[in-house]
Amino acid sequence: MQSSVYRAFAACALCLMVVTAGCGGGAKEEKASAPAVVSNPVDPATAGAITGVIKLDGTAPAPQPITMDSDAYCEKQPGNSTETVVVGEGSALQNVFVYVKDGLGNRVFPVPSTPVVLDQKGCRYAPHVLGIQVGQTLEIHSSDNTLHNVHAVPQQNREFNEAHQLAGIKHDHVFSTKEVMIPFKCDVHKWMNAYLGVLDHPFYAVTGGNGRFELKGLPPGTYTIEAWHEKLGTQTQMVTIGEKQTSDVSFTFKS
Repeated sequence: MQSSVYRAFAACALCLMVVTAGCGGGAKEEKASAPAVVSNPVDPATAGAITGVIKLDGTAPAPQPITMDSDAYCEKQPGNSTETVVVGEGSALQNVFVYVKDGLGNRVFPVPSTPVVLDQKGCRYAPHVLGIQVGQTLEIHSSDNTLHNVHAVPQQNREFNEAHQLAGIKHDHVFSTKEVMIPFKCDVHKWMNAYLGVLDHPFYAVTGGNGRFELKGLPPGTYTIEAWHEKLGTQTQMVTIGEKQTSDVSFTFKS
């Protein structure tokens, strides 16, 4: 029995080596050129905000159990159910990516020096939905003592596939162009998935358990706001804010 498990593991590892090589992966992740240093083009004395809540109209599908018995480590992890549609109190819809799609003109925004972290924990990606700016570092961690591989499948950016064999392994990646959204998967554990929005500005948010979001620090103007959900699609609304004004907007997705 042990020999057969070992052979299966070795075959999987070999497959990953081939896939990683084919996708341009490796121990050293190629990084984009450092962006020019710019200052915030928004006057904080006149900046406003857009806030809101996102809800589900109808009955949410029940989370489906995930079978993780293909990996003895993963099988012991808690919370083995799907995250496709997560609804909180008052029909609040979680894991919705909300962002300014249009209205910022040709403004150029500084790139945050603090990295965004995507972890592999309990044989799941955490968080399930996240955002980042072009040029900002994405730190991909593994908290699991089992073999994972991080496989990003973008359309506009470069695809990559990195093996993470043990807890404590991490690598960095920088995206070169905006793209909403980029799917992440693990070819070893088919149930693992996440979504990343890459933007050239900082005005984005992901709804939590209360379904709320806030896009603050916006200059006065009229904006197209888009709300994206992996299962329920996208919705857009036009919102106008004045100096120091906060406008509230709501989205409702149908189940």
